[in-house]
Amino acid sequence: MSKMFLAGLSLALLSGPSLALDLMDSYRKAREADPDLLAAHQALAAGREKAVQGSALLKPQIGLTASVSHANDRSSTGNLPPQLAGLVPDSSSGSTHQVALQLKQPLYDAKARADKAQLEQQTGLAEVSHRQAEQSLIQRVGEAYFDVLLAQESLRVVQAEKAAVGLQRDRAQARFDVGRGKITDLQEAQARYDGVLTREVSAQSTLALRQAQYRELTGVEAEGLAPLAAGFVPAPPAPDSLAAWQLKGEDANTRVQRQRGELAIAGAEIEKYRLSGRPTLDLVASVTDRGQHGGSSSLSPERNRSALIGLQFNLPLYAGGGIDSRERESLARQRQAEQQLAGARRDTRLQVQDGFLAVKTGVARIASLEQSLRSTRTALEATTLGRDVGTRTELDVLDAQQRVFASELDLAQARHDYLLGRLRLAAAAGELQEGDLQSLNAQLTR
Repeated sequence: MSKMFLAGLSLALLSGPSLALDLMDSYRKAREADPDLLAAHQALAAGREKAVQGSALLKPQIGLTASVSHANDRSSTGNLPPQLAGLVPDSSSGSTHQVALQLKQPLYDAKARADKAQLEQQTGLAEVSHRQAEQSLIQRVGEAYFDVLLAQESLRVVQAEKAAVGLQRDRAQARFDVGRGKITDLQEAQARYDGVLTREVSAQSTLALRQAQYRELTGVEAEGLAPLAAGFVPAPPAPDSLAAWQLKGEDANTRVQRQRGELAIAGAEIEKYRLSGRPTLDLVASVTDRGQHGGSSSLSPERNRSALIGLQFNLPLYAGGGIDSRERESLARQRQAEQQLAGARRDTRLQVQDGFLAVKTGVARIASLEQSLRSTRTALEATTLGRDVGTRTELDVLDAQQRVFASELDLAQARHDYLLGRLRLAAAAGELQEGDLQSLNAQLTR
């Protein structure tokens, strides 16, 4: 039996790493499967075209036009002098074609320059939105991964508690059957066992939900995920200063940067309408080739070529008040964007504080719960020994066991909160990147 067990254990150890997925594997799978990130890639590609469109506003515009027409003309020559009557036929028909190449180069167009600046701001906003989507995916992968680990650990603890309480129930039943136990001990043990069964059902449901969320995000099953290493030691935030982290957040947080971009776009919109009444000056040039075939006119040449170059000046005089109205609207939009930026900074400070405290207090919380778990296990051993010698009851053992399993769940929850706190802190500060996942991945058992 022992040889077969060792052989099976060796096979599991050898095959385990090939099947296990760690945090980085999950992230790579999610990058390929997450529709939000894939949509963000396309939004970035579209946003980058805004800068190209802005540059085109100040570049030469070249156009080609062509036309062809057919004419059939009948006229009376009775009123013409005899000398000219022979030159103009009574009827004529023919075709005329014209080809023109036109060039227009803006020399002064203040509104076009404002449009160009606004489009470049929109490209910058697309870059920020894409970075926000990437950070969101990193955070969602971390949350989905550690949510599965927590649900698995919770189910394991509940099942271990079920086995322990079931053993105590069987022991109470045996003692009652031989007349050495009390019916109240048996009923208490059965009630505890029924309560654990209820929690097991809830834990199984939670695990199924967490696994489904992980599968939807990564496209793979949440089987064989690498667990947290046994020697996991939490580290405090670096730097260990809330004010320093909040300053980072107010500068680099993606939501703050996005609102800052929206404010810049609103300012460019105001400038655009303020400059709409400015004159424009363009360099224009054209080359035209015109010809005719048939007898449409004997007085005009059959082919004519012309070239033109000059300056074109345009000054808007009155637009019905629409431009002034749009400028006032833009001013209101700018004030709105200013308040939204202030709100984003406020929310960022609170998010940073939440993540900072989760990491900082998480270190002390985990250390305290580890000591509490050791103490409850020692107390359980003492209570079990006291029951065996007759100084403690079965109910005392059940209570001691419950405290041990509650401590295990509290410790698992504390580690989960700490790990997610690190991700939330980095995201709120605008620093969340793949390297943060690699750092957490190093804390897993592979």
